[in-house]
Amino acid sequence: MAQITAALVKELRETSGAGMMDCKKALNETDGDIQAAQDWLRQKGLASAAKKAGRIAADGLVAVASGDNIAAVVEVNSETDFVAKNDQFQSFVKAVAGVALEAADLDGLKAANFPGSDKSCEDALKELVGTIGENMNLRRMEKLTVSNGVVASYMHNAASEGLGKIGVLVALESEGDKGKLNALGKQIAMHVAATNPISLDRDSVDASEIERERTVLIEQAKEAGKPEEIAIKMVEGRMRKFYEENCLVEQAFVIDPDNSVGKTVENLAKEIGSEIKLTGYVRFELGAGLEKKEEDFAAEVAAAAGN
Repeated sequence: MAQITAALVKELRETSGAGMMDCKKALNETDGDIQAAQDWLRQKGLASAAKKAGRIAADGLVAVASGDNIAAVVEVNSETDFVAKNDQFQSFVKAVAGVALEAADLDGLKAANFPGSDKSCEDALKELVGTIGENMNLRRMEKLTVSNGVVASYMHNAASEGLGKIGVLVALESEGDKGKLNALGKQIAMHVAATNPISLDRDSVDASEIERERTVLIEQAKEAGKPEEIAIKMVEGRMRKFYEENCLVEQAFVIDPDNSVGKTVENLAKEIGSEIKLTGYVRFELGAGLEKKEEDFAAEVAAAAGN
């Protein structure tokens, strides 16, 4: 039996919104498994079914860069927001985003030559750490390409051009008017920044995610006293809602809620007389999934005073 610590209970409470005692019971029922405990709470109606994003914990910047039929997004972390506002740090992040357009992956980006120097991007970052005096990390990168069409980008809470807290790329394959494609792509990117879908479409949803959601919904129906065969039928309707809420092409478009994102793409295709395919998207939110060190200021002051 796993030890149910106060820290584990606190973590579950923060991610589920359930009460402390319910969280402790859920952890006891699931042998300390956080994810299983979240599901248990949902099955008992003690936690919201809404997605719980990883706690946003790290500072730094997200950057986007665009080229011909390609765009890249990178995240570089720092310990404090103060450093994120530093001109040297911002220049570094912008430059690295440009290098990412040519890099195959994160390791390739770190090893690539940093513009205007004889150092790799990784070594240039180490040098910057020494100059600024704060730990930094080139955490991740992704890029999207199209053979024809556009890769539109959007930066939310922009600190400056191409730099901010949430960076989004959206790829639209089409031989149609690039100006109109780019305008729609930016709108869809804004939508992605706001809604944070879990997948492009139903086929893209991870099978384990579907099974997990279906299991939770069936158990909820059973808890409500429904026979299993009725519960299964109810779940099918709820799964349709799950897809509509979480799959990008099925979500109600935030700019035009009467149409889904997919329908909006179809409408523009008719308007410009050319097929459009939404082939992918990337959303980077600064610090997603990272935990920030919690500082106990009172304890720090007491320690400094020798207490």
